[in-house]
Amino acid sequence: MSKTADVPKKADGSRTAHGAGATGMRRAIDVRSTDEAPDAVEARGADGAPDAAHPWNAAPARRGRHALRVTDDRLRRRGRAVTLVLGMAFGLATSPVSHAADTGPGGHGTQSSVNHESHPRSTWTSKDAKAFWTPQRMAKAAPPERAPGKPATTSQAAPTATHFDGIPSVGVLFSVDGEAREHHCTASVVHSPHGNLILTAGHCNPGARAAFVPQYQSGQDSQPYGVWAIEDSYAYSDRGTSGAGADLDFAFATVAPDDSGRHIEEVTGGNVLAATPSYRNQVSVIGYPNLRSDPEDRAVRCDTTTERLAGTRQLRMECNGFYGGTSGSPWLAGYDPRTRTGRVIGVIGGVNGGGPQGPHSDRTSYSPYFGKEILSLYDRATKAQGSQDTQDSQNAQDSQNSQSSQGSEDVPDGADDA
Repeated sequence: MSKTADVPKKADGSRTAHGAGATGMRRAIDVRSTDEAPDAVEARGADGAPDAAHPWNAAPARRGRHALRVTDDRLRRRGRAVTLVLGMAFGLATSPVSHAADTGPGGHGTQSSVNHESHPRSTWTSKDAKAFWTPQRMAKAAPPERAPGKPATTSQAAPTATHFDGIPSVGVLFSVDGEAREHHCTASVVHSPHGNLILTAGHCNPGARAAFVPQYQSGQDSQPYGVWAIEDSYAYSDRGTSGAGADLDFAFATVAPDDSGRHIEEVTGGNVLAATPSYRNQVSVIGYPNLRSDPEDRAVRCDTTTERLAGTRQLRMECNGFYGGTSGSPWLAGYDPRTRTGRVIGVIGGVNGGGPQGPHSDRTSYSPYFGKEILSLYDRATKAQGSQDTQDSQNAQDSQNSQSSQGSEDVPDGADDA
């Protein structure tokens, strides 16, 4: 019945969003028409037409489960190019991102710090994640509870989500919170220079032993696309589920390679992160309701039209069946049934954590509007990963040099004369 995170109490009895430190940062309300985009950004060519070659407008090449590995050098070159072009498209600096990221809509210049949580690579691997998240433990993981909000209004005309087997790029994000409770949200793979990035709602707040299971199949001893350990997560520190913080209710996380050294996007493919083009869009929304609210315990999908959530800089959509556990579900525009990917222009989240309260709360879902704020966070996550890859490569080289040096010292005197 809920889609969003439990909101812990402060000492004074008030609530914040999962320790996110929501500060009620003031922000001007966008008062444009329902269909007008506040920060619509689209790369265009010299003739004014959309540039299909731009990474925000063109879907990536399909990477199947058996696709050839891309070399590290090629990934690094492509990573630099993608980051450069994305930064230029949004007018962002392409120098290394500082600890503060621009979050002001329309260029208000408000600064917001980014929370970066890292799990040591040597102590939490995808092999560990697979061993910990057994089918029984996954089934018991409950979704976080929704924050207080207005009751839902009934809509007999709303479509109903249909159950299906899911798609490889969308799955379930499992983790253990600070009170040792196991919970889950929905997350999706997004195309990135390093092929290891997922997107979810900011209030999902991946905790300890976090893992991502693409195209999750309930009760199966073996998941079709594996179980992947979460390494790092990136979210705005003042994200929340009310006020201005609700506009920042999204987060990225990187996942560790599998036992074969493959990155997740090589296995599942990925959706292209895109700016929200307007308030009114045709989307396919895919998520994973929890077992208690939906006994089928399968993925659901709904094709529907978005509109503006009145008085906010948020989207809303009407579709029955998005119960607890669907926070972070991607809103895919231009979904291609052949590649089973699209452009992700929103996620279930935002005001009240993604929807109203009440007996019919599964009918209405919200999403933050994707603009400069999410690109800045994406830029931070991909650049940080590039720095980590460089450090890992240096550490490996240092280790190899140390071993070579040790081997030379072990050569007995006179060996060269033998």
